[in-house]
Amino acid sequence: MPNLLLPALQSKARLAVLFSVLTLVACGDPPAQGPGGMKVPVSVVTVEPKSATVTVDLPGRVSALQDAQVRARVTGIVTAINFEQGSDVKEGQHLFTIDPAPYRAVRDQAAAQLQRAQADARSARLLANRYARLVKDRAVSQQEYDNAMAAAAQADAAVAAAKAALQSADIDLGYTKVVSPIAGRIGKAYVTEGALVSAAEATLLADVQSFEDVYVDITRSTAQLAQLRKAIASGVLTQSPDGSAQVKVLLEDGAEYDQAGKLLFSGVSVDPSTGQVSLRAEVPNPDQILLPGMYVRVRLNQGVDENALLVPQQAVQRDTNGDSSLVVVQEGAAKTVPVTVGPSVGGSYLITKGVSAGDVVVVEGFQKIRPGAPVAPQPWKGEAQDAGANPQGQAPAQAGNGQPDAAPAKD
Repeated sequence: MPNLLLPALQSKARLAVLFSVLTLVACGDPPAQGPGGMKVPVSVVTVEPKSATVTVDLPGRVSALQDAQVRARVTGIVTAINFEQGSDVKEGQHLFTIDPAPYRAVRDQAAAQLQRAQADARSARLLANRYARLVKDRAVSQQEYDNAMAAAAQADAAVAAAKAALQSADIDLGYTKVVSPIAGRIGKAYVTEGALVSAAEATLLADVQSFEDVYVDITRSTAQLAQLRKAIASGVLTQSPDGSAQVKVLLEDGAEYDQAGKLLFSGVSVDPSTGQVSLRAEVPNPDQILLPGMYVRVRLNQGVDENALLVPQQAVQRDTNGDSSLVVVQEGAAKTVPVTVGPSVGGSYLITKGVSAGDVVVVEGFQKIRPGAPVAPQPWKGEAQDAGANPQGQAPAQAGNGQPDAAPAKD
């Protein structure tokens, strides 16, 4: 008898366990997108036009305002190094001494030849003057007088040649005392005392660089320039009359250099090997923080977009193809829309295509919803900090993340 009741009891036990599981599931948290159109809370911002100063970040390389190579201009042995390596030097300061003895001897020889030529010239001139009186009395022939005048002229020419030789010897003797051509900081000495330097090979002795102000050489693609011109021509961007030529330097660690520079020129030709245009900026460097050869990034003003549409950066989604999209709220439901992302503006992106003023964009919570799901929008708390606006309504913009450096015309 007990064996006949055992299956019935087991069946009742299974039903009790199944009922308990269903009860627990019913009492648990509802799914994010449960039945009956349950709305998922999301944080949103409303897109509003704002004035933004559009900039672009470009790679640059620092170079000295003056960079002089000190080279040997005479051949000889270096007898003295008259500076401290790595120190600041003045223009005309004595740096190296090349053995002057051979050049002093050549100079003395040239001086003696000049004296001899001057003596010969005096004798020839006296003879010519004497013949000038005698030829009138027919005491000498006309031919003798002409020869005397020619000899005097040749003697004068010899004097001029001797003077030039003496001047050349003085110059070579002066080159044995090597001086700094500019004021600046001198690097290491490339030769030592006792080294033989050559004028024919123009032996490099040292480098002197002046970088109280520095150049920053910048490159920019022709595609970026064309896009900028198109944006300005269409009226999307307007040139800033006071800030269009100013540049800011970003150091290697990302910090912004505290001295603003000015753009000197933009290249008029394109490098055929890279498709780049060269630009050059001049930046004050009073503390000599910028060193020649340093890699930096330069933030260059493009213009002002008076109706910039900005959204927080975390609202932008990117797929594996690099395409960008936003989740917007339309009629209480979520909708994914493709967008074109322009420069970044602080913590926001400038959206150049895909959204309009007044659109409600989901910033937080879009990971929990699918397109078409009903949502419950609530204001995003981080909007005041990251929306990209300031009390004056101006927001500096910078190109980044591989996006174009200027906003194209809005469709």
